Amino acid sequence: MPLSEQEQRLLEEMERSLYQNDSDFVARVTRRQGRPTYTSITLGVLGALAGVAVVILGLAMRQPLIGVLGFVVMLAGVLFALRPGMRAPRSSSKAPRTPSSGGARGSSSGGSFMDRMNDRWDKRNDPS
Repeated sequence: MPLSEQEQRLLEEMERSLYQNDSDFVARVTRRQGRPTYTSITLGVLGALAGVAVVILGLAMRQPLIGVLGFVVMLAGVLFALRPGMRAPRSSSKAPRTPSSGGARGSSSGGSFMDRMNDRWDKRNDPS
């Protein structure tokens, strides 16, 4: 079902507002994901094949629990094969920004997640 004209205008307005008010979030969301590495693909395929073998073993032994375990191993292998690779450029682009964030939490440890979120909230609500 397509959006009405008013809904499209409202959606475009919200998108413009998001781009203007939270450009850091937009940059993080639109950043390209890393490509899977050959090592993760190889290990994932081997894990998936091992999972298939365990599923077949479970069927041959007529043990549903072994079959379910094999399916879980197979699924984990596929997910491991498809996971994005390490993002070295992201960490290097993050390094120059940490000194400009200021404070003791801007160190290499980065502080806890909640500390960083509180800092961002304070910066957003600070009128200066």
